[in-house]
Amino acid sequence: MLIYHTSDWHLGRMLYGRSLLSDQEHFLNHALLPSVERERPAGILLAGDIYDRQVAAIEAIRLFDGVLDRLVNLGCKVFAVSGNHDGAGRMAIMKSALRRSGVYIATTLEEAMEPVTLSEGGETVQLALLPYCDPSAVRDLLCDSDLRGETACMGALLDRIRPKLDPKLPRLLVAHCFAAGASLSDSESVFVGGSGQVSPEVFAGFDYVALGHLHGPQPAGENARYSGSPLKYSIGEAGQRKCFLRLEISHGRISCQERDITPLRDVRRIEGSFDELMSGSSEDYVELHLTDRDPVLLAAQRLRPRYPNLLSVTNSWTLKAAGERAGRLSCRDQQAVFTAFMKDICGLETDGEDLELFREIWREVQP
Repeated sequence: MLIYHTSDWHLGRMLYGRSLLSDQEHFLNHALLPSVERERPAGILLAGDIYDRQVAAIEAIRLFDGVLDRLVNLGCKVFAVSGNHDGAGRMAIMKSALRRSGVYIATTLEEAMEPVTLSEGGETVQLALLPYCDPSAVRDLLCDSDLRGETACMGALLDRIRPKLDPKLPRLLVAHCFAAGASLSDSESVFVGGSGQVSPEVFAGFDYVALGHLHGPQPAGENARYSGSPLKYSIGEAGQRKCFLRLEISHGRISCQERDITPLRDVRRIEGSFDELMSGSSEDYVELHLTDRDPVLLAAQRLRPRYPNLLSVTNSWTLKAAGERAGRLSCRDQQAVFTAFMKDICGLETDGEDLELFREIWREVQP
């Protein structure tokens, strides 16, 4: 039996004000779905954050609807949980009807208490679908006000789920949480002090735990893995590999392989002098770092035609120069600050007409 594990699609995501919908469509239509059509997995585990916002954009909903339609037509079942970015109540719409088509979307803790089975080719696995939740929801469900912290609440919840699973069959868990010890990127968040972390030890007793929430593919303890997001959703993820996971289940044993994803447009950092960067070009989402020792006037504006998806321009001299200028200018009057700015940043000498215009504007803005 073959099963895919993926998560954190974040449909409708923006990157520095740019819509990533076409990049997400490319992943789905040119990577995931062709692979499903070619390999015919029995199911896909989708571990939360399908959408980027709780009130998802119409275009994102239409994209997901189209993907589900194609997966159903290919005979591939879907086992999904809502993540912290998803609007669980909205995702629950029509889920009873979807189940009859082989699409299981768990949005409540009660559904986690009702494991489902998947069978193909003589293999059968059991799946517990655990959506994102906070400790208060667990305390309410279990009627235990003494439970405190993510690990205690998750542990108590899984203690209720395990007895419902047949130990003779592989037991899989799909969940959306932050496992302690895993690596964050800057597009994710965790509560201050680690209070939002779950110890991987609570996953004991499951043969495979398909996790979502963190965007880098990585293990989490002995039996859990993050598939990571299919695309890079911040410049901090520039160095990450992106993939989805293939689970091969044979005679009750599970093996896992990564399937790399080639994006429509990558997210990269590029470093070089202004002249070097002007000699190149790229359609990728890029952060450009200037190595010039002297300021470059209107660098971003001049570079953007060659890098249409330019995210930002940084340099090695701004902070140092800013600190030095602040020290030099702290005792000068405002006119001197203006003159120094025009010279240091714009490379221009001010004349009497410039200074008169500056004084006129300065008088107008004074309270």
